[in-house]
Amino acid sequence: MDLKLKGMKALVTGGTRGIGLAIAEAFVDEGADVALCARDGAAVEQTVADLAQRAAGTVRVTGSAVDVADGEALRAWTRTAAEYFGGLDIVVANVSALSTADELASWQAEFETDLMGTVNLVHAAMPFLEASKAPSIVGISSVSAREIDFAAGPYGTFKAAVVHYVQGLAYQLAPKGIRANTVSPGNTYFAGGLWEHIERNDPKLFADSLALNPTGRMAKPEEIANAVVFIASPAASFVSGTNLVVDGALTRGVQF
Repeated sequence: MDLKLKGMKALVTGGTRGIGLAIAEAFVDEGADVALCARDGAAVEQTVADLAQRAAGTVRVTGSAVDVADGEALRAWTRTAAEYFGGLDIVVANVSALSTADELASWQAEFETDLMGTVNLVHAAMPFLEASKAPSIVGISSVSAREIDFAAGPYGTFKAAVVHYVQGLAYQLAPKGIRANTVSPGNTYFAGGLWEHIERNDPKLFADSLALNPTGRMAKPEEIANAVVFIASPAASFVSGTNLVVDGALTRGVQF
């Protein structure tokens, strides 16, 4: 299937590791220009170099060190990236604070990073999306937004808020031709990620969580990225307002 992404311009927050990196790689492989950000400037620089080498001159790749919890910095970078590319077609709000503790600092971190990071990205990108021929917004939520699990509390609450916000956008922006969807990954394992940390430091939680998935394994970042890139692409031109769960049948709630 041709996803029709060649020549399009995509922006991905948190694009240096895990799911975000896999999303950036998938966009590059499909022929889209990619702008990415993360807090670690050295990691951004290395990732941009790696993606540029991967693309072998077929697309443009740029990146900056940005903390998405800093709304002003995120909005400024989004505008700068759009000006560099001469527009934006796709924005993917991927960063999460990953805060699960029932503490005020965790609630604040989730609000500023997961929810307001998505809101500020969308607001800054909107003038450019309105000018695009195939505009698309994707918010990365989580299966923890759908059911109560060990991440109940700030993480699950604000991941659910992201779904509500983005589905509201889908309805509001449909007359302008702007699509908006969320993707909710299940447990995703990668080197240096949350689940590797849990595997090493809380083996019981890791074993219990792994046992819940009937596939007997966790997702790979590229499996989540494939879903994100499809739903963001013109190939999914009539898909909007959807929360796409990619979890290997982990969750048992029925979506109607």
